[in-house]
Amino acid sequence: MFAASGPVKPFPLEEEYKKKTRVTPEDIKKLRAWLETQPHLPAEHITDLDLILTFHCVNRSAEVAKQVLDLHFTLKTLFTSFFKDRKVDDKILKTMSTYALTPLETRAYDDSAIIYCGLVDYDPKNFVFADAVRACLMVLDLWQYSAGTWPGFVIVIDLDHATISHITRLDVQSVQQFLYFLQEAMLLKIKSLHFLNAPSFMDRLMMILRPFLKKELLDMLSIHQIGSTTIGKFFPIEALPKDAGGQYKTRQQCRDDVIEKFTSTKEFFVEENKKRVVEAKRPGKPKTISDIFGGVEGSFKKLDID
Repeated sequence: MFAASGPVKPFPLEEEYKKKTRVTPEDIKKLRAWLETQPHLPAEHITDLDLILTFHCVNRSAEVAKQVLDLHFTLKTLFTSFFKDRKVDDKILKTMSTYALTPLETRAYDDSAIIYCGLVDYDPKNFVFADAVRACLMVLDLWQYSAGTWPGFVIVIDLDHATISHITRLDVQSVQQFLYFLQEAMLLKIKSLHFLNAPSFMDRLMMILRPFLKKELLDMLSIHQIGSTTIGKFFPIEALPKDAGGQYKTRQQCRDDVIEKFTSTKEFFVEENKKRVVEAKRPGKPKTISDIFGGVEGSFKKLDID
């Protein structure tokens, strides 16, 4: 997880190149050279670690890396409810107080990193899906900055205390944008997605999600019933928070730790906000959200299903 105290530091490049990713400095030099030819992309703010994350997540395909890198920062510009003016302020800290959005310290059996997402405040009136996604993606960006690449990534969404009132507060536009970003432009290799403590109305939730899920992600999705231990096939159950059936910290402690980390790492998001596209400088026609969802963007990124 994040370092125990103080601001988060970037993962050292020399350590990153020692990992078994097979990404080389020469790979990154070539990707950087291409990046410098793209006037709409914020090349001066995109770090070598950003490029390594991109190259790794597309299994070292130089051409796909270019497409995903462009799409990643294009979506970070267009999906304003998730990415515009990110900052550690009272609003985001209030959002974070509603959830446990926490990197787990234990890895999955295939060495994938795991993020756990669960409610701490159970009142549906305080559940705003777009704000929850915004907070979760901030956690993820900060975590990758401090940890570099992972062999894979596992998402655990705990539906404990979720009600039908929570589901009715999902807005379709935010669901569509989040799932598109997750599947097409996230700079990581998704290995599995889990819903814990699936409620009786799980079918209602899936009716909302399914239209936006690629077959590959559907194949990775596991639904675990209340009281089930089937998630133990993927990683030790002990890795989960105590109030989710594990032996880790409580959800509230997890939440408090992440909030503490964010309050000491405000500068990261000042810099991250500079990593946005200037559409007026894009060669050819500027991109819009209607282009993204109108079929102009191809499906570049292959999800790992091995």
